Amino acid sequence: MFAASDIVEVAIRIEENGINFYKFAEQIARQEDAKKLFSQLAQAEAAHKRTFEKFFADMEKYNPPEQYAGEYSAYLRNYVDNNLIFTKEIMDRQLAKVTDTVGAFEFAMQRELDSVLYYHEIKNMVPAAQHEAIDKIIEEERRHYTMLCDMKKRYENK
Repeated sequence: MFAASDIVEVAIRIEENGINFYKFAEQIARQEDAKKLFSQLAQAEAAHKRTFEKFFADMEKYNPPEQYAGEYSAYLRNYVDNNLIFTKEIMDRQLAKVTDTVGAFEFAMQRELDSVLYYHEIKNMVPAAQHEAIDKIIEEERRHYTMLCDMKKRYENK
């Protein structure tokens, strides 16, 4: 069973992974516009991380008012374990496959979609007062996905 603080800790780790990936992608990109986009996305992920850290500080005292179905908790835990949180070894193996700008876009696009799904799911497990902030982050992650798709199309057509 997840505690609310566990859910937010996962979100913080997701954003840390995003920051690290976008810094890596900025280094391997050869084109200035791609470097700039990856840098901007790293900064946005850092802002999201700060938001979730604030939630965490406020949430330590919060206990969900009801118990959630074990099936939902198991689903969320499996999703997190299999799709969102990587050990350093797994992340290194995945990053080794990212060898060019288009590959970086593809990797980032999948991570953004994974984040959107996770943040959507956690809304059921955090206080309603935090839903608006999570919705804003979801919208930003969707914008990131769209920006990455647009840039990927430009590079595929070159």
